[in-house]
Amino acid sequence: MGLVLEKDYIEYFTNNREEFQESLLSEARNVRGKIEEIMLVGNIDLLSNAHKLVMYTIQGKDRELEEFAKIEGVSWASHSLTLAFKLEWVHAIRRTVWKYLQEYNKLNDIEVEAESFFITERQINDCIDKFLNEFFLSYSEYKDKLIESKNTLVENLSVPIIPITSKVCVLPLVGNIDTYRTDSIEEKVLLEISRLRMGTLVIDLSGIAQMETEAIARIMKVMEGANLMGCECVITGLRPEIVRKITTIGLSFESKAQTKATLQQALEDFFR
Repeated sequence: MGLVLEKDYIEYFTNNREEFQESLLSEARNVRGKIEEIMLVGNIDLLSNAHKLVMYTIQGKDRELEEFAKIEGVSWASHSLTLAFKLEWVHAIRRTVWKYLQEYNKLNDIEVEAESFFITERQINDCIDKFLNEFFLSYSEYKDKLIESKNTLVENLSVPIIPITSKVCVLPLVGNIDTYRTDSIEEKVLLEISRLRMGTLVIDLSGIAQMETEAIARIMKVMEGANLMGCECVITGLRPEIVRKITTIGLSFESKAQTKATLQQALEDFFR
């Protein structure tokens, strides 16, 4: 449901669009210098979108306002535009709308009763608050999905299982292995054994600089899980410092996996 003088307000704002925009820019001084930049970066027309927000607000078009806010949220999130900047802009729009409603009433000698004013105030502010709420939700949801997809990509890169033959795969591990990373390794290895129906997994540790004691025990469990699924494990590239740590804590790979000096040696054995 729109405002009481909906048609008159729409005509007034439309006829005075350029003046409204100048007034809006004076309210949001930090925005003026970034309009062209935002247009180039995200193809976002701040002034046109401000006019659209005002029209939806005056007409009380809640559904259109919510859809517009969702689109805006995704657009701002995808181009990494800041929420603080958006908040400043929308509050400037709110202040400018009220300024122009006041000017319209003065020009037309309209005396607004208290009850009528508060009804109008509630309608306008509720619409703009609804826009902000939907915008923030849309922005946050998109950012969460983006972070999740990046985390998935990082996890896939940190556990790169490479098929060599239809039955043999290689898992080259690089960097440090901690308990958090072993969780990803265990999950990825067991899923890929099932998906690829692999018979042998070569785990190359030549790129591992450091491995926590607990992580060594977790790697053992990964191999146990693989064996239970009918997949043989082969360990290659064990560094002396890691071997010393393994023997110090009384563990051994022998019962759970073959060991080879290098990945090259293991692959030569398979292709021989």
